[in-house]
Amino acid sequence: MNRSIAAKKDQRVTAATVSRVASKKSPAVSVMVTFRHIAPTEAIRTYAERKFARMTRILKRDCTVHLILTVDKYRQHGEVTIKSGHLGVTAQEETRDLYSVIDLLADKASRQLKSQQDKFKDKKLRALSAVEVLSAAEDVTPASGTPRISR
Repeated sequence: MNRSIAAKKDQRVTAATVSRVASKKSPAVSVMVTFRHIAPTEAIRTYAERKFARMTRILKRDCTVHLILTVDKYRQHGEVTIKSGHLGVTAQEETRDLYSVIDLLADKASRQLKSQQDKFKDKKLRALSAVEVLSAAEDVTPASGTPRISR
């Protein structure tokens, strides 16, 4: 009898968890992978999509990622462009392995996105001009001595 109660409780918890997760809308990432001088493989494409899908954790909005992978003899070159709203980031890397190129590009792009977002957060609000300060002071203390609310 205790097992059936515990099983029902587990079912309720999992159903609540599933509904909570389903109700949250996660931002979408569209990843376009372009292969140059290399045969396109589904393994590399899914690996890149999985790595760049994490950019929504930083951005918290929809974004587009364009990844270009190029092979020249022994050099594996990668270039990525990420666009989301007012943010745009580009990065380039070159190594001997395409998977390491994708890893390095994802790390570099995430660092750039974080630093750009920090810049926007750190921007200070502009100070009021002298005219705005004087007009605000006049609204608070009129000549009659009673405070006035201007709308």
